[in-house]
Amino acid sequence: MARTSNIFVRIDPEIKAQAEQVLEQLGIPMSNAIGLFLRQVVMQRGIPFDMKLPQNKPLAFGSLSEDQFNAELEKGLADPANGSVLAAEDVAAKMKQDYGV
Repeated sequence: MARTSNIFVRIDPEIKAQAEQVLEQLGIPMSNAIGLFLRQVVMQRGIPFDMKLPQNKPLAFGSLSEDQFNAELEKGLADPANGSVLAAEDVAAKMKQDYGV
């Protein structure tokens, strides 16, 4: 039998639960999935997927499907009910900071 080594990791419980659900459907134990990841790190000599910062750009209407557009509208309409409102001056300052507009 091959020797093994232990790894102890702290992870967000929600991420762990979501990953367990996916891995269960694939029939892969968590320890095997972590082993697969580490093997790929060795084979690729780095992280085996692209790691990029998200672009900080506003959504473009033309890039959304009708369902996506409607979902964005629903989120916006729900904001006042949730107390998520900003003064116009604050919105303008945030847009200038985030998007240079």
